Amino acid sequence: MTISFSKSIVGLCLAALVLSGCGATALVSTPIENIDTIPLKISELTEAQKKSWGHADLITDTIPGMSVNKAYAEIIGNKKGAKVIVAVLDSGIDITHEDLDDVLWTNKKEIAGNGKDDDKNGYVDDIHGYNFLGESYDEQLEYTRILRLKLGDAAMQAKAKAELDKGYPKAAQGKERYEQILQSVKNADNALKQHLGKDTYDKEDLTAIKTEDETMQQNIGVLMQMLGYGDTIPEVIEQLEEGITYYSGRLNYHLNVDFNGRKVVGDDPYDISDTDYGNGNPQNRVEDESHGTHVAGIIAAERNNGKGANGVANNVALMSLRAVPNGDEYDKDIALGIRYAADNGAKIINCSFGKSFSPNATWVYDAIKYAATKDVLIVHAAGNDGSDLDDPTNPNFPNDQINNGPEIADNVITVGSLDNKYGSEMVSSFSNYGAINVDLFAPGGAIYSTFPDNSYESIGGTSMAAPAVAGVAALVRSYYPKLSASEVKKVLMQSGLTTKSPIILGGDTAKTSTFSAISKSGKMVNAYNALILADKVSRGKVKLVGNAK
Repeated sequence: MTISFSKSIVGLCLAALVLSGCGATALVSTPIENIDTIPLKISELTEAQKKSWGHADLITDTIPGMSVNKAYAEIIGNKKGAKVIVAVLDSGIDITHEDLDDVLWTNKKEIAGNGKDDDKNGYVDDIHGYNFLGESYDEQLEYTRILRLKLGDAAMQAKAKAELDKGYPKAAQGKERYEQILQSVKNADNALKQHLGKDTYDKEDLTAIKTEDETMQQNIGVLMQMLGYGDTIPEVIEQLEEGITYYSGRLNYHLNVDFNGRKVVGDDPYDISDTDYGNGNPQNRVEDESHGTHVAGIIAAERNNGKGANGVANNVALMSLRAVPNGDEYDKDIALGIRYAADNGAKIINCSFGKSFSPNATWVYDAIKYAATKDVLIVHAAGNDGSDLDDPTNPNFPNDQINNGPEIADNVITVGSLDNKYGSEMVSSFSNYGAINVDLFAPGGAIYSTFPDNSYESIGGTSMAAPAVAGVAALVRSYYPKLSASEVKKVLMQSGLTTKSPIILGGDTAKTSTFSAISKSGKMVNAYNALILADKVSRGKVKLVGNAK
């Protein structure tokens, strides 16, 4: 499970205590030899820039985007590419969304709604993909399940218990803090509305109040502080309520040893041979199940249709595979989902999820290797703990190597996240990193994309960076279809941009590194450069060697 936060809600936790007391490869032609001397962008991004910053160009816009707009304007133009099937292995997609409904994969060998497996692929009525979760939604974290079912050996169970003993009190404390902050904000809000004699107000109204009343001064202070997290107090209250919902979910489902969200599915999730489960409807089940829809839009929301967002890639057919619940995904669902995608024509699988325990990791490893035999590229999110994945105590499954050893297959790209401010703070504070386990970085902070029910929102996470890379990979595979998955991986890693600027890691100003040292490639993905290098490779002008920087 990869958790994303839609606004500045994480920072609100920090307010609780206050309130309680009151250069790129030479293979390509982009002129970036002076990348480290370009002026930093000091002005705020416009609303339009915020909604599309991941497509911007670093040189011309001073924003660490992927040069997508430049690629379309100067390279793609009116060129016709091949259709590329991209599987979104996630929480399900709103397949009725106005910006996604015309870019869905359709299984033409299957007859909708007849209850039969017409194409004999083992899945009934799989028109736009498959749903491996049945009607389940809430789930435990894997280490909670390990304790409930007594999975693994004594060492695994001891480690799982240590995580639960650490996580449960933290979630309980978080919920309590958010409730305290919410009550303080509501009390202050009611007092100010009564004092001002109106239901809406702004910072100017608050600063204009002259009073010697200490309680009123404290209320003003609370509201002024909260307006640093949102434009209006109702917006802040909504964020706080989201925080309470989040922590309640942690306590009621994720960390509740007695909860069993899988019982409604009817299978044994720890038996890989038990495959007769799920259904052919990969639509999200509730409005809050928005993750897959957002990811899908980043990859391939219909371009230039006058609606909310533009995806990175054109010529894409999105395959929806619902396999990631509100909690940790099961290894069986992920393994079967990867195999389904590979068997049904997907050339790219986006995997925006991750977990710290994987009792049946070999099932997933085998599926990754199977996908490699089918020439399928897998793009995986690095995770949102702000940690070094090369540290053996910080695993993030699924991965493509064991104990920092050699890769099990050459078809997986693991992606860290960038924010929109070029310079020392460009690596998202939440993003994991690692010179061995992370391959490259891409825009992932506050990315605007599709949400269920024809809506759009900005959320951030490595979950958003992975589909950005999947979209660029789809562009390469569309216009240069003869390149293999392994070659596309190398193209993306070797054609990106780098910088010599010191980088802050994990949001900790005391922890810095060079950008080139925090991923295998040392680069941020760049669509413009990738297409140039792909063209050279396809024409035999350049030979790719390994995953070298």
